[in-house]
Amino acid sequence: MIPAPAALARLEEGNRRFAADGPSRGPRAGRGRRRALVAGQEPFAAILGCSDSRVPAELVFDQGLGDLFVIRVAGNVVAPSLVGSVEFAAERFGTRLVVVLGHSGCGAVQATLEQLERPTQSRSPNLQAIVGFIRPSVEALLDATPRPAPEDLLSAAVRANIRTSADHLRHGSAILERLIRDDGLLVVGAEYSLETGLVDFFDGEGR
Repeated sequence: MIPAPAALARLEEGNRRFAADGPSRGPRAGRGRRRALVAGQEPFAAILGCSDSRVPAELVFDQGLGDLFVIRVAGNVVAPSLVGSVEFAAERFGTRLVVVLGHSGCGAVQATLEQLERPTQSRSPNLQAIVGFIRPSVEALLDATPRPAPEDLLSAAVRANIRTSADHLRHGSAILERLIRDDGLLVVGAEYSLETGLVDFFDGEGR
């Protein structure tokens, strides 16, 4: 088991390599690695990230096969099955770091802002459910006076949504609350910049 601070440092180091186009830490996969993982896995971090094709966690953090337990959903929202997936990683594999990874220009967050400003019934109930998860974290931003510029509004909404998801994991599961209290589990929120390739770990213990 890798303690949360060491796991976080490993992710930060890997992301710096990725953003700088530096040399990878080594082979990400191969026959030997695949065979070694047949008997089991020990991912050192769990990533609850957005499904956006531009934000693949293993590449963004320069990690390989079996290193990360990755859960992806549009808008990095937290629904019961996603909480259960995080609980599974933390209990079964001893993973002590959970990262909620959002990203700049998130389309799901933008769609939520648009729905709040110009409501429509044309979206499917399933897409509307994603908007419903994001909505509470961004509604207050639309009521701000003066109203932020559109790009600033989206940026603030992305971070608000990340914080909400991270808080949900910290306080919405008895299992995770116990592991945070007694066993060193750390849940942090982070934003990936599509422009720079860097991840900013801005929400969480000591952040």
